[in-house]
Amino acid sequence: MQVQFNSDSSVMGTENVAERIEASVREKLARFDERLTRIEIHVRDENGAKHGADDKACTIEARPRGGKPIGVTAKASKVDDAARMAANTLAQRLERHFGKESRHGHDPRPDKVM
Repeated sequence: MQVQFNSDSSVMGTENVAERIEASVREKLARFDERLTRIEIHVRDENGAKHGADDKACTIEARPRGGKPIGVTAKASKVDDAARMAANTLAQRLERHFGKESRHGHDPRPDKVM
């Protein structure tokens, strides 16, 4: 699974922000590793230089093999919290997505016996 990290300049407070967020997202989504081709992580500060509550946003988009992208966004006062919340929500959505896929992978219907 390939991971791509994008951010605006106002979010990058320390050098290891990208590494830290990428590692936590990889850990949370590790069980889906074989089913995903790519993860894109986007973090931003919606207010820029102004301060405000819940102004850090993290959007994570997962690309299942052979399927449509699944994306989620979370906001918090800290970028790490926003990333953690987005990863948790994405894990739940992927669980539902892949769960439905396995439930609806129908076996051929057996012939009726009368």
